[in-house]
Amino acid sequence: MMLDEKNCIILNMLQKDCRMSLTDIAKQVDLSVDSTKKRIEKMQKNNIFFPKIQLRPRHFGYNNIVDVKIKLRNHTNDDIDKFITFLKQHQRVVEIFQVSGSWDFSIVIIAKNGEDLGTLSSEIRSAFSSIITEWAESLTTFAHKFEEYNMLKLAENTGDNVK
Repeated sequence: MMLDEKNCIILNMLQKDCRMSLTDIAKQVDLSVDSTKKRIEKMQKNNIFFPKIQLRPRHFGYNNIVDVKIKLRNHTNDDIDKFITFLKQHQRVVEIFQVSGSWDFSIVIIAKNGEDLGTLSSEIRSAFSSIITEWAESLTTFAHKFEEYNMLKLAENTGDNVK
């Protein structure tokens, strides 16, 4: 789907305030409410974005948000599938990325405290000790920017002609 300037502006506005009214969005992009609604629905249908809320784990007792880098060894595709399935089903693993480079996976775990983190880490590492070769944890102390995209600037930088 081609993103024109109005779609880029709509996406930028929704990122700043996803509860902004269609009327307010329509005014800022100089479209009717119906046209604005159709654009938003079309972008959702084309998987340009999906609406969701972002929870803040520290506000409900999970003070440790931990980024874990994992390197694997001697694994089969079946091992990888089991590992991913285990992580997806684990309530305290909130993000899972298979990555390139020095690490094979990057996951985010939420824990109540250091002892809780130790228990969670041991649980995962023990369950997959035959394939996990390295494990590095880093505690997120503050998020300065998270999943924020300036669609107009991205379109300019990719050489796309945003009209």
